[in-house]
Amino acid sequence: MTWTIQPRAWDDPAGAELRRLQRVELDARYGFDDHEPGPMPSEADIAVFLVAVDDSGEAIACGALRPLDETSVEVKRMYVEPAARGSGVATAILRALEGAALERGWHTVRIETGTAQPDAQRFYQREGYEKIPLFGSYVGSTLSICYERSLTPS
Repeated sequence: MTWTIQPRAWDDPAGAELRRLQRVELDARYGFDDHEPGPMPSEADIAVFLVAVDDSGEAIACGALRPLDETSVEVKRMYVEPAARGSGVATAILRALEGAALERGWHTVRIETGTAQPDAQRFYQREGYEKIPLFGSYVGSTLSICYERSLTPS
């Protein structure tokens, strides 16, 4: 499987559909729909939104960056369609997000994932992210696990 990663507007229909599918999957995993501590990402607070499309133009993965401060950013809405999992597209999106972070002067990337997402936990650890204490609006959450990676320019 091959793909192309493209910057898109937050309200892009293909990206919005991927985020909807992610929500459906997470609702099923947790058994309820109130599983995201803190404010949901929005057009107002997302600086970068990337969508991967396959050779037929079908959107298969997405991810976003939400600034936390002048040097750090949070990855939001990482999602890969089930049929594309294991293809490497998740790593490609994550690396593209990290590149976008560095271009904008952010050197610390943080991620929150959930306790019912062991696949995501393994992925982030494999990609060089280290578990950290809960940060920001996730402090006190019983559903959150947080990770961080320091980036260095190449």
